Amino acid sequence: MIRRVRWSIWVLLGLFFLGTCVVMGINAYVTLSTEERILSAEEAAKLENMDCILVLGCGVEEDGTPSDMLRDRLDRSIEVYQLGAAPKFLMSGDHGRVEYNEVGTMKQYAIGEGILSQDIFMDHAGFSTYESLYRAREIFCADRIIIVTQKYHLYRALYIAGQLGIEAYGVASDQHTYGGQMMRDIREVAARCKDFATTMMRPRPTYLGERISIQGDGDLTNDY
Repeated sequence: MIRRVRWSIWVLLGLFFLGTCVVMGINAYVTLSTEERILSAEEAAKLENMDCILVLGCGVEEDGTPSDMLRDRLDRSIEVYQLGAAPKFLMSGDHGRVEYNEVGTMKQYAIGEGILSQDIFMDHAGFSTYESLYRAREIFCADRIIIVTQKYHLYRALYIAGQLGIEAYGVASDQHTYGGQMMRDIREVAARCKDFATTMMRPRPTYLGERISIQGDGDLTNDY
C-alpha cells in the first residue's frame, strides 16, 4: 500500500514537471520566435506597402472613455499612422452587446485626434486576439499589418498572425507601468499556450460575413 502511494506521488510529480516544461517551452518559443518583429514607431514607418494598423481592444470605462491601456494603444497607433506607416486603421474589439462598444469608442477617440473617419475600419466581432487576426485576413483582406498593443501581448498576437499567414509587425504601446501587470503576465503564459493550440486547430471565429476590403472606405463599418 505504501509502495503504491509513493509510486502515485512520483507519477504525479513527474506529470507536473513534464507539464511545466511543456508550458515553459511553448512560452519561450512564442516569445523568441516573434521578438525580431517588434519595432519602434520609427522603424515601422520604414516598412512598405502595409495594409493597415491593427489596434486590439482593451476595455472601456463605464463613462464610455478608453481604459488607460486602450488609450495608450490608440495614442501609439495614431503616432505610427502619422509617421506614414500605413494608410488605414482597423480597430478590433468587443461589440457583442449594444451597451458595450469598444470599437466605437476607439474610432471616436481617433477622430477626436484628427484622424479621418473613412480611414478607420471597425471590427465589431474581435472577441479575442485570435478572432481579431483571423477576421483581419478573412473579412478585411489585410495581409500585411502593423499590430499595436502592449509588449506582453504583442508576442502572442504576432505568433497568431504568422500562423494564419499574415505578414505582421508589432509596435509596443507601453507608455507607463500598469497596475496588476504581474497577474497579466502570468495569465499571458496560459494564453500563449492556449493560442499555440488554437492556431493548430484553426477554428472559425464566432462570426465571419461578407468581405470589406481594408483598401476601401472605413465608414462602411459604421453602425451609427
